[in-house]
Amino acid sequence: MKKRRASPKFVVCIDNTGYPASLELHKIYRVVSDEDAAAEGDIRVIDESGEDYLYPASYFAPINVPVAVKKSLLHTT
Repeated sequence: MKKRRASPKFVVCIDNTGYPASLELHKIYRVVSDEDAAAEGDIRVIDESGEDYLYPASYFAPINVPVAVKKSLLHTT
């Protein structure tokens, strides 16, 4: 049986307090799975530096993106 890979998840930034250089309001960010971070109320995203960092999960809202948009986002990240 093949193991199914999880589809990449995306969020939109709704608060960048304390991180104006790292997070842009209303921008879509790719989520990097991190169960330990989630248990602590954080989320790991690829930020403006191009690296993945932890931020408060409350700074983001999960979104569903159409396949064409997902392909475009994955091509640029």
